[in-house]
Amino acid sequence: MTRENRQTDDFNAQVLSDHQSLLDGTDWASLRTARGNGGFLPAALSRLLDPDPTVQTRAVGELEPVCHQNSFFEATLPAALYVAAILDHPATATVATGRQADPGSRYPLRAALLDWLGTLAYDADDECLALGERHFNGSYLDDYPEMRAFRDHRPAFYRAVSPFLDHVDTAVREAAIVAALPLIEHPALTHHRDELARRVRRLLATSINRHNRNRSLDALKSWGHDATALVTAADVAARVRHVHGGDWAGGCMDEPPF
Repeated sequence: MTRENRQTDDFNAQVLSDHQSLLDGTDWASLRTARGNGGFLPAALSRLLDPDPTVQTRAVGELEPVCHQNSFFEATLPAALYVAAILDHPATATVATGRQADPGSRYPLRAALLDWLGTLAYDADDECLALGERHFNGSYLDDYPEMRAFRDHRPAFYRAVSPFLDHVDTAVREAAIVAALPLIEHPALTHHRDELARRVRRLLATSINRHNRNRSLDALKSWGHDATALVTAADVAARVRHVHGGDWAGGCMDEPPF
């Protein structure tokens, strides 16, 4: 058995462990990231619970080597499980000052963590798998155990995300809904589709977030739902810009949206 498979077997796909147990019980220095081993991760992950929102914000950025260029590494799964395990921790209820187009904006850390998990989920969704299978003649996951491990743990991730699907904070609620969309592709979760579709429709009735709207509209279309009445002029304009080579907000974000 390879070290990768041994490491994967240490995590039960159906149970989300306590965050401190994950932190203390993982041999981070033995796990690969895009920039060497994961020896830096215990400190970075711990900083996600720091009382200073600025420190927390920086800590989210420090996780980039475990998902560099939309790829999965040995350290990706345990880092993602830790993030999932702290979603309901009181320390993740903080709000950080924005750093994107509107530097005065504020964004909940919990929403940023949900966005981060959602990005990983999209990088391991059925569409990405199908693309990989075409290039690897059906043996993609055999050669990519890190993605397989993440896909196997989608039920655990969904259980961590689902309590926030009706959260009072709009940013947290939308981030949870969008993160859940690729997770419920797991065969054990498809029965949640109708329930999630109702939430998606409510999101589309009120949201102006381009990324969230694109993900939601794509999901309804893939499920065979007629979302014509929910498509706005801005949605159409964004699609036109994409077709003509303009900016596209529907893809995964490289950075947390602070």
